[in-house]
Amino acid sequence: MRGPILVVAAHPDDEVLGASWLLLHGPGCHVVHVTDGAPRDASYARLREREALAALALAGVPPNRLFSLGAADQEATQHLVTLTQCLVALLKALRPTLLVVHPYEGGHPDHDAAAFVSHAAVALMARAGRTPPALLEMTSYHRRQDSRVTGEFLPAPDGRLVATVSFTEAECATKQRMLTCHASQARLLETFSVGQERYRTAPRYDFTRPPHQGTLQYEAHNSRMTGTHWRELARQALEALKLPEAPWH
Repeated sequence: MRGPILVVAAHPDDEVLGASWLLLHGPGCHVVHVTDGAPRDASYARLREREALAALALAGVPPNRLFSLGAADQEATQHLVTLTQCLVALLKALRPTLLVVHPYEGGHPDHDAAAFVSHAAVALMARAGRTPPALLEMTSYHRRQDSRVTGEFLPAPDGRLVATVSFTEAECATKQRMLTCHASQARLLETFSVGQERYRTAPRYDFTRPPHQGTLQYEAHNSRMTGTHWRELARQALEALKLPEAPWH
C-alpha cells in the first residue's frame, strides 16, 4: 500500500469481485486484463471493455490505467510465454510495489493462467536482478465437495494467514454499483457476496501439479480445457522461459 498497485485480472469484472477494496483505497492502482472476456466476439469484447471502464471510474481509476494483454477468453493458457513477456514489460514500465492476482485453484483456466503469468513474470524479473513487486492474492472460486466456493482460498500448504476486509455500508454500495456496470455478467455476479474481501501473500505453487485433488471446477462445467492439458501447457511454458518446474519464490 506504499506504492503503485497493479491488479492482474483474468477477465473484465474479476478485479471488482476480488479487489474492489484495494481499487478504492490503494494509491495509484492500475488494472490489466489478461483476456478480453469474450470468446472471439469483437463486439462483445468492446462491450466488456466499456463495462470495465465504467466500473473502474467509480473507484477513481481512469481509462489510462487499464491495460489488456489481448488474449481471447478461454485461450490464455495457449499463450503463457507471450503473456508472461508482455507482463514483464508492463511491470518494468509501471514499477508497481504490489502485484495482485488470482490464486492457482482450478476454478477457471484463465484464472490459473493469470496466476502463472504473474508468478513467472516476478521470477523473470528477480532472475534479471530487478526488484519485483510483492505478490498478493485476491479470491476467485474453486470446487469443494462438488460445489463452487467463492470468496475463500484453498488452504495454503504452509497455512499462511488470510486478511479479511469487512466493507462499510458505503463501500458495499460502491462495490455493488461497480458490479452493476458489468450488466452482461449480471446473472453470474449476483452469486458473489459484496460484504467482504480476502487477501493473502501468494504461496509457492508448482504449476505442473494439480491445485487440489479431484475434479477441478472448470472440468465440471464442460470447459474445453482439462487439468491435465493445462498443466502440460504450463510445463512447456516453464521450459521455454527456462524456469524450474518447482516453486521459485
